[in-house]
Amino acid sequence: MLGCVQVIAGFAALIFLLYHFHRSRCCRDPLVPDWPLLGMLPHLLINLRQIHDYATQILQRNGGTGSFLGPWFTGMNYLATCDPMNVHHILSKNFNNYIRGPEFREDFEAFGVGVVTADSDTWKYHRILSQSLFKTRSFQMLMEKNVRKKVETSLLPLLDHVLREGIEVDLQDVFNRFNFDVVCSNILGYEPESLAIDFPRVACERAFTEAEEFIFYRHTVPKSIWKLQRWLKIGSEKKLALACEVLDGFLYESIASKREKISKENEKDKENDDDLLTCMMRKEEGKEHANDQFLRDATFNLFLAGRDTISAALSWFFWLLAKHPSVEAKILEEIKEEKEAQYQVYLHAALSEAMRLYPPVPFERKQAIKHDILPSGHEVGPGSVIILSLYAMGRCEDVWGKDCLEFKPERWISERGSIVPIPSYKFISFNSGPRSCLGKDLSFIQMKIMATDILKNYHFQVVGDHPVYPTLSIMLLMKYGLKVRVTKRDGHMMEEDGN
Repeated sequence: MLGCVQVIAGFAALIFLLYHFHRSRCCRDPLVPDWPLLGMLPHLLINLRQIHDYATQILQRNGGTGSFLGPWFTGMNYLATCDPMNVHHILSKNFNNYIRGPEFREDFEAFGVGVVTADSDTWKYHRILSQSLFKTRSFQMLMEKNVRKKVETSLLPLLDHVLREGIEVDLQDVFNRFNFDVVCSNILGYEPESLAIDFPRVACERAFTEAEEFIFYRHTVPKSIWKLQRWLKIGSEKKLALACEVLDGFLYESIASKREKISKENEKDKENDDDLLTCMMRKEEGKEHANDQFLRDATFNLFLAGRDTISAALSWFFWLLAKHPSVEAKILEEIKEEKEAQYQVYLHAALSEAMRLYPPVPFERKQAIKHDILPSGHEVGPGSVIILSLYAMGRCEDVWGKDCLEFKPERWISERGSIVPIPSYKFISFNSGPRSCLGKDLSFIQMKIMATDILKNYHFQVVGDHPVYPTLSIMLLMKYGLKVRVTKRDGHMMEEDGN
């Protein structure tokens, strides 16, 4: 009996030593205390509701960089950072050593393989293809035309209806629907008309948001748990599968319809304004890889880049304006001058400031190929996963000053009245380095068009008891939307607001 106890005690001691040996090797400078076997997961789950603010606090306490250790042998270990020099090193200076990686594509399998998820030569191909489509003058004109048309025919009439009825409206839902319709027009050449006064339920529009939320869930639990749920077809994995089924049906049906249309078109038809899918199918025609799966993945990735990012940015922007009437007044003064979008400096600064504090994509994820040492001195081993916190970076005093928590568009404007050129690795809402967002300029044009036409006509007041905080998703949307009351802004009111 005594011998049996000694064997058990010896085995327990061995497990204890192996555990601490494993922890000491996999990460230094832990962000929070490391629980035996469970690692830092309890801290994560306790603070999950306010995860971005919690991550900001602990990163600041640890000099901007530190380790997150998950439960033992789950592989849930990350190096987190908001240090701009580390970000610059990872996204630009040593770009070739940091990839999305196979684990990323497994977690984000719903996205398929496209410009957002791919690596190496596959990524380069998608990048060049997307660039050839985005950068054409014809597409830029098509995008601007679709946005202006949607504002005039749907957005302003809907807000007029809400005003007449005296009802509250979820502004985030309005922006989601608006952008879904515009993105469908730009990419598929088809508008589902999800933005209407009766707020119709459009399954594919909702499925995009649900897929993003369930993918975020995969980052908060050990892989074995969500894989078990996927195998059993239960919980969030069942819901993710259903959302993907809806999305795939929508995209594949659009591709089939587009193939049939192209097969019947004549030379005159090719001269018309074309959506991205049509242009892509013509460009890739006859190439072996250009099957329906390739087109589905490519279009899915383009949807990600253009839909929720703008919806999130505008939702936080209007929420901040409601809290800062002096900023709204300065934007109205600029609007009165009727400047073109590229000359709306203060509006550009206010939108940038909103995205600094509330980046539409709150974190980036990379995986190292080879051993490396970051500028902060932290070692990175082969296969190490690194989380870049864009949310925390926007709240770094070392980068933005002691007033970093203030909504202050003036920080973006030089003494000469132009936009201050901030390095992309300090403001990475549009990414940085070779993966910088191809649609940055188009995004600003769309946001300025929408913000200008809305502010010229309406004023929003956030409903007093409405809770506003981020949802748990890979996109920084508001969990309960943005409930507002709408009042009309006439010319006289604009003059008063500007004084």
